[in-house]
Amino acid sequence: MEAAGAEHIALPAEADFDDRQDFGVTFPERTALKGGKAIAFDLENVFVRPGRAHYKVIEAAQSAEPADVVITEPAFLGGAFLVCRPLGERPPVVVCGVLPLPISSRDTAPYGMGLTPLRGPLGRLRNALLTTIAARTVFTAAERLAQEINHELNGSPLPFPIMDWLRHAEAIVQFTVPEFEYPRSDAPATLHFAGPISASGSQAPLPSWWDELDGSRPVVHVTQGTVANHDYRQIIEPTVAALADDDVLVVVSTGGRPLSTLPPLPSNARAAEYLPYDELLPKTQVYVTNGGYGGVQYALRHGVPIVTSGGKEDKPEVAGRVAWSGVGRALRTETPSPAAVGRAVRAVLGDPRYRVRARRIAASMERAGGLPRLAEIVDRQLSGRRS
Repeated sequence: MEAAGAEHIALPAEADFDDRQDFGVTFPERTALKGGKAIAFDLENVFVRPGRAHYKVIEAAQSAEPADVVITEPAFLGGAFLVCRPLGERPPVVVCGVLPLPISSRDTAPYGMGLTPLRGPLGRLRNALLTTIAARTVFTAAERLAQEINHELNGSPLPFPIMDWLRHAEAIVQFTVPEFEYPRSDAPATLHFAGPISASGSQAPLPSWWDELDGSRPVVHVTQGTVANHDYRQIIEPTVAALADDDVLVVVSTGGRPLSTLPPLPSNARAAEYLPYDELLPKTQVYVTNGGYGGVQYALRHGVPIVTSGGKEDKPEVAGRVAWSGVGRALRTETPSPAAVGRAVRAVLGDPRYRVRARRIAASMERAGGLPRLAEIVDRQLSGRRS
């Protein structure tokens, strides 16, 4: 960042989680939680509670050198407490959508449940009931804490549900395309789609076995990303086991973990800590993942169909969108069996409709604008600020 001319301001310890470490170590009580309860726990302890420190860091930076625009992402809850102040007393806030869009809608179930949209009056009734239940149960503690923090910081009640704070930013720039996001008839006018953002191509060196990607057999790439990659049972182990006897080449990325941490690989599997995705994905027939949002967008950018497991964090929502958009198969469990993974991969390999839909999304991403689109929206905020 310094080489690019930016200044790094570190967050204090209470807000500086190392997402490379298993949250089960930091929060042992979290390991038994699933679904909405897991989302609620994360919201309270990983995001809302550090929001106080987030806000104070922004305030200190503003005092030292006032900013024209604050660019943040949905999980940085300091942004939520910042937008509670009137525009003019603070800079405009632009939220970059690096997670499935979490804003509430009459057309969607509450975020975290992984439920795909249900059309018509019945769907809206379902969504309203689930929203009411979630607000009164699993999200209660997080909402109470957010109220306390905002009253401390801004001297007023929080005027919106904490999960819906993005609606009150000056712009939301979602890093996907509408074809991969649930339609919302009540979406704010401030919502924009920019497609995946990539400042530069992946730079990982080519492994010694790279020449084997010669098109002689289908390539199935499996990864658990760079964060939730401590337990290979989530998707890497079942994928390797499921396809051991298939006429495919299984390519594994450990996301930076040593290859020695992998179980023994069958003869049709190859592995590397990192791989150059801009070169790998055009050679890939199926992308198998535990549901990381960025990796899914990268695969779709290259028109590659997907098989994804479920899990925690935002992963159920990613899986729901994979199934809803028709770009692949979603296994709605954190640790699918080899049999289930094998069936899903073979189904995607054998049905060209998945790749057709993935390529349609890739074409839409090509038109979406990417980084220049984000820059255009930020510049619009600057122009409004100066006029």
